[in-house]
Amino acid sequence: MKEKRQRAIREILSTRSVSTQQELMDALQEKSISATQATLSRDIRELGIVKQQDESGKTRYCLPRQEDVSRLSLPLIVTEAVRSVDCAANIVVVKCRSGMADAACAALDEMALDWVVGTIAGDDTIFILLRTQKQAAGFAAQLRQLLSDKM
Repeated sequence: MKEKRQRAIREILSTRSVSTQQELMDALQEKSISATQATLSRDIRELGIVKQQDESGKTRYCLPRQEDVSRLSLPLIVTEAVRSVDCAANIVVVKCRSGMADAACAALDEMALDWVVGTIAGDDTIFILLRTQKQAAGFAAQLRQLLSDKM
């Protein structure tokens, strides 16, 4: 339900101007999705949605621009987005909150780590290909440490 609701929120904010949480709640209701104000507040925070002024001076909710997301530091992205880290041979698999894998992957790519061959992000999963199994295990351990530090 959460993934469906957050996907609908992204779609709504991409296609129309929304200035208040009540307007967002009404737009979700049009899609037969109900949510409380507290739930919407959490979704807004998790999705990185901000209020900005448009050309006419009216404030509205906006999705984060990709370049803004990619400037976030890896520790912040990990603590906010990542749910789990696993390792298989020389691949690290990172499970994220729905819709946040792209931001976390962009932060990783910005770091330009020598031992990372490449990354692929979906909606909630990142595959990180490393040069060796040892590097993958070490990198996974570092990410897990960041996760345990937040708890």
